[in-house]
Amino acid sequence: MTSVRKTGRERFSFAGQHLEADLLAFWQWSVSLLSNASRGRLAEYIVALALDVPCEVRAEWDAYDLETRDGIKVEVKSAAYVQSWAQPRPSRISFGCQCTALLGDTAESRRVSQRRSDVYVFSLLQESERSRVNPMALEQWEFYVVSTLLMNERFPAQKSISLAVVRSLASAVSFIDLAAKVRACNVQPLRSMLR
Repeated sequence: MTSVRKTGRERFSFAGQHLEADLLAFWQWSVSLLSNASRGRLAEYIVALALDVPCEVRAEWDAYDLETRDGIKVEVKSAAYVQSWAQPRPSRISFGCQCTALLGDTAESRRVSQRRSDVYVFSLLQESERSRVNPMALEQWEFYVVSTLLMNERFPAQKSISLAVVRSLASAVSFIDLAAKVRACNVQPLRSMLR
């Protein structure tokens, strides 16, 4: 069954009768933009906006998170200093980066997990003051773009990567500069192979 993009106005029903509750009410009740799961999806959406990726309905279990109009496959990882729970201090930043096997892969290919994107976008919600953090304020995000070839070369089996290591691989870019950086990062490995 193909997912259809919802408006939020769709109503819950019981025995053919529509209730007052609609999908928008559920979304408002269920989503905190500071929770890890929601923030991860939000980071994917923000990167999709920056890269002008058509945003229909997110595919939960694809081999990578996004694909640009020109075919660049993007894996988006997110982290934040402020979490949805009470914290004695801001979180220490690290990003997941482990290789994966696809659900439909054969038993043989599942033994050889791999990264299937062309680039990683490590997305940091960098505001550390709870009273000021706003995940929808795009200037509070910084992005680090790293080629998957480099990730495979340096960290073939690593499951997570610290912010310090990410910063040693790439400089932070803002939302407005993200698309250019993704395209430049994707062609850089090709240029080095042609030399």
